[in-house]
Amino acid sequence: MDNISRLPPAHCTKVFVQRDYSDGTMVKFQTKFPQELEGKIDRHLFETTVTELNTMYGDAESLCASTYCENCLACLTAYIIFLCMDTHYEKVLKKIGRYIVEQNNSVYIPRGLLLVDPVERGLRVLEICILTADSQIR
Repeated sequence: MDNISRLPPAHCTKVFVQRDYSDGTMVKFQTKFPQELEGKIDRHLFETTVTELNTMYGDAESLCASTYCENCLACLTAYIIFLCMDTHYEKVLKKIGRYIVEQNNSVYIPRGLLLVDPVERGLRVLEICILTADSQIR
């Protein structure tokens, strides 16, 4: 994976999008547009990114026949099976990581922003770094 998506600069302005707990404790971020990003990115692009991330995290936490089978197989093998295969949740987290890299390359970095994978922040916040020169700490 591209290192720029994983390691934001130490001295940049950071904008945090908080988790939305209105529907419970599942991973979901607020789609409210942060004032600090005004004029840096289109509101629609930001909301599309956050909505897609929320959809992917919802998919990661969803229960279906395959996740039940995965868990039964894990119990039968004393969880040794997870040495050989990724869980559904891990697969979706990797997909989210690829989506964030793609969004950074096509949308955020060209606008002087950097979207940090929420996994890097313990899934507590969605962090956006403002990379432009005027954001440097003096």
